[in-house]
Amino acid sequence: MSNVGFSSFLCFVLVGCLCSSRAMPTALNQEALNDRPVIGILTQIVSDDFLKPWGETFIPSSYVKYAESGGSRVMPIRLTHTAAEYENIFNQINGLLLIGGAVDLEKSDFAKVAKIFYRLALKANDAGDFFPIWGTCMGLQLLTVLVAGENLLTNTTAENIALPLNLTTEAHSSRMFQGFSEEFMKILTQEPLTGNFHNYGLTVESFQENAKLRNFFSLLSTNVAENGAHFVSTIEGKRYPFYGVQWHPEVNRFQWNRKKNFPHSPHAVQLSSLLAQFFVNEGRRSSHRFDPEEEASSLIYSYTPIYAGNITGYEQLYFF
Repeated sequence: MSNVGFSSFLCFVLVGCLCSSRAMPTALNQEALNDRPVIGILTQIVSDDFLKPWGETFIPSSYVKYAESGGSRVMPIRLTHTAAEYENIFNQINGLLLIGGAVDLEKSDFAKVAKIFYRLALKANDAGDFFPIWGTCMGLQLLTVLVAGENLLTNTTAENIALPLNLTTEAHSSRMFQGFSEEFMKILTQEPLTGNFHNYGLTVESFQENAKLRNFFSLLSTNVAENGAHFVSTIEGKRYPFYGVQWHPEVNRFQWNRKKNFPHSPHAVQLSSLLAQFFVNEGRRSSHRFDPEEEASSLIYSYTPIYAGNITGYEQLYFF
């Protein structure tokens, strides 16, 4: 083979190797993220008599669709397991979603089970075992109770109203909004993209005066309630991957009741999509895995949502 031919051959081989190395990630990179994440969602006890024939606990389907739209699967978590069973569930799921609703944030079964997962998540993350938690509306409120060790909520009614966010300086360096363009961050402060449906919340004053909350969470946004109270609307853990929003990102894409002020604009849909992807991507960082024999029977695919739009504010509910 001539020198020219050999040189050409060598270049061809080198280019081929470089192309192959770019096209095929190493085994290490393949193992870095979990591409089969499962998000656990705590169920709530059915309190309305007309819903009790369907089941003892429920999850609105909008939360399930929200998690699935980010690229995860969903495991419904009942409130009747033992502590050992919850620990087994924790070691299989890749994140926890605490949904909105109305329960006692200190004494209810929902709060007690959430506390178990909260403590397991603290311990796991301290040991380098990444595990995220997301709280929506009541879920955010519950996270503040768990961190503060007391209920500091007061009247911050913002019922059936869509609001823009008053972003803090910390929002621009946050993990939650790191994938947002500067243009979209500005849009968040100008357009009413966040649906609010709550009567109680944590005031900014209470947050700032409580050392436990102030040291644990970064305050990313605030809003003003109907009574003029400034309330905490978005938070994220400083050390832990725990996130909370007082508003409802899931309704932007998955709830359509005409009597509710659900934001459905293109930007509202984009906000919901970005946050769902963000939280699920946090779940991808968890190395927890299901036992193959338990996986299929544990996921929500075994259940069929029931139409409830004629009797509740939700179009569909899962019952368990």
